[in-house]
Amino acid sequence: MTGGANQSSRSLCDNRKLCHYSSDMTSIMAGNMRRAVLLVGALVYLCNPVSARGGEIKIAAASDLTFAFKDVAAQFEKQTGDSIKLTYGSSGNFFAQIQNGAPFDLFFSADVGYPRKLEAAGLTEPGTIYEYASGKLVMWVPNASKLDLSRGLATLLDPGIRKIAIANPLHAPYGVAAVAAMRHAGVYDNVDSKLVLGENISQTAQFVQSGNADVGLLALSLAVAPAMKDKGRFVEIPSTDYPPIIQAAVILKSSRNKELANQFLKFLKHPETVALMARYGFAIPRDVAAAHGENEMAAPH
Repeated sequence: MTGGANQSSRSLCDNRKLCHYSSDMTSIMAGNMRRAVLLVGALVYLCNPVSARGGEIKIAAASDLTFAFKDVAAQFEKQTGDSIKLTYGSSGNFFAQIQNGAPFDLFFSADVGYPRKLEAAGLTEPGTIYEYASGKLVMWVPNASKLDLSRGLATLLDPGIRKIAIANPLHAPYGVAAVAAMRHAGVYDNVDSKLVLGENISQTAQFVQSGNADVGLLALSLAVAPAMKDKGRFVEIPSTDYPPIIQAAVILKSSRNKELANQFLKFLKHPETVALMARYGFAIPRDVAAAHGENEMAAPH
């Protein structure tokens, strides 16, 4: 029996075609297995891109941050591998949305008053309000305009002006500032019939850029951004002419990723980020900048 079995085994192994075929099948099966693993991995990534790369936070941001935060978010994502989903709008509208359960992790308001109200209503993580910047108001016109901006807000009395764009003061802090500045200059009652209201400060800028308004009272951060700085000219409105535009952020209690939200707030305090925001015209509150030394501001992992 043993001899017959050995002979049968030798005969089987001597069948070169069968052995070669068996080797090829093993190779093919291994290759198919590798391809299957890669395919499954690709499908997992496509279906869950955020989990494949890292975490994600959803941020409701005032429209004056549109250009600045494009750069800030890009730097944060590059350093951390995490993702930021930004939605821009007026601070007052976001305030109402958050009260009604809008699914944001962070709220960046152009007015510290809104985060404080949310905190009082128990809708924020206690102690997370952060005054990240002080905004500035400017008067902006397209390059083709003949208006003399050196006259300051008295320019708005020019009879050739048909429309003046400002953000809606009912829910946009820059609109509140614009009205206050015009009243301070004594021109508001003479021009209020010419006002066109943007839902937020970005839409206000679009009104002037598109020619639907002759002049606009805008955020400095928009006027100095690459998308606008070569298309018009502006003059800053003295900050003493309107209430301070103290901008603040807060982590919302409903956030599903509070750790990453807090990490982003810390990132805003890095000297490099502070400098980037300053290039977009945001005056950083001195006490905030001084309170965070470079040793505390190590880049997030």
